[in-house]
Amino acid sequence: MKKIALPLAVLIAFSAYTAFVMLQADQSLLQFGLQLVSRLDTAQVVIDLYILATLACVWMYRDNQARHKPFAAIAPYLLLTLVFVSIGPLLYLVVRGVATPAATHE
Repeated sequence: MKKIALPLAVLIAFSAYTAFVMLQADQSLLQFGLQLVSRLDTAQVVIDLYILATLACVWMYRDNQARHKPFAAIAPYLLLTLVFVSIGPLLYLVVRGVATPAATHE
């Protein structure tokens, strides 16, 4: 349980904040994204986030392969990462930590 405490806390807090922001927003998530990439300064931040998201997806994919799990086991996390960036990897870490026996050292 100790292994998942931090990613779980961050996942809960960030997911709640994301839901709150989305409920308050005057535009759709797609419109917001298009607005962000329409300017060079904010586009740079979006590109940077998606580079990190891609690295997280590669890590999740390789970790999933090392655990001999089917691709379908990580597909939801990859989709969440494409849309919400941080939520997919955070959820993967939590579920992976819960599924890993406490006696196993990685």
